[in-house]
Amino acid sequence: MSHAIKSLENELDVELVSRQHAAAALTEVGNRLLTRTREILGLLDAMTQEASAARGLSEGLVRVGSFGPTSSLKRLPAILEAFRSRYPGIAVQIDEAPDQEVRQWILERRIDIGFVLLPDNAFNTVPLAEDEMVAVLPHCHPLARRAFVTPADLAGEPLNLSEQCAWPLVLPVFAAHGLAPQVRYRMTQVLTILGMVESGGGISIMPEPALPADVARTNLQLATVALRPAIRRRVGLRDLARAAPAVKAFIEIARKSATESAK
Repeated sequence: MSHAIKSLENELDVELVSRQHAAAALTEVGNRLLTRTREILGLLDAMTQEASAARGLSEGLVRVGSFGPTSSLKRLPAILEAFRSRYPGIAVQIDEAPDQEVRQWILERRIDIGFVLLPDNAFNTVPLAEDEMVAVLPHCHPLARRAFVTPADLAGEPLNLSEQCAWPLVLPVFAAHGLAPQVRYRMTQVLTILGMVESGGGISIMPEPALPADVARTNLQLATVALRPAIRRRVGLRDLARAAPAVKAFIEIARKSATESAK
C-alpha cells in the first residue's frame, strides 16, 4: 500500500499523505483527491450497473445513509422488503449517523443515497413523509395528563434531546417564543433518551414515529403529550446527480412505499 501511494504521489507530483513518526494523515490535496476518487468509483459503479440494467438489473450495491430510528426502524424495513423482492441480486448497505453527517457522506460519495431532513436545497431530493414531534415524560409527571403542552410549559424542565432531529427542530421553536430551554443532555440513541426520562432525568421531545410502539404502556413508565404549536418534521431521500440504476430503483420503491403508507 505504501509503495502504491508513493507511486501515485510521484505520478501526480504532490504529497498525498503526511508522514510523521508512526502516524500518517492525508494532506489537504490528498483529501480533495480522495473525494474525486470516490466520485470516479461511484461513476464506475454506475457504469457497471447500467450494463447490468441492460441485462435486467440483476446485480450491484446500494449504499444507504440513515439518520436515526425513524428511518431505520419505521421506513426502511418495508422499503428493503419490496426492493429485495424485486431485485434479489442487489446488495444494500446501511450506515447510520446524524443528519448532517449523512449529508456529508452523500457529498463525499461515501453513500449513494441518504434519508435527510427537509427542506433541503440540494437537487434530487424526494419527499417521503411528514411526522409530528411529541413531548415524552415520566408517566407520573404533572404534565403527563395534559391534552397538550406548550414551550412555556416545558421551558423550566431539563430536556434530553437527540442530535439527529430534535436539536435543530426544537430549539428554534423555543427561541421564537423568547424562551431558553434547559438542555441537560444531547444524545444519539432513542433508547438511552427514553431510559433517562423514565428514571426521572428530565423529559424529551422527539418524533412520534421514532418511539417504540408500546411507549404508552405502563411497563415503560412513560407518557407522550402533543405539542402546541405543533412541531412537524419532513423526511426525504437525497442523492447526487447521475445516480446508478439500482439507486434510482431504490428511490422509486421508497416513493411508492411512502405513498402507500400515507393512504
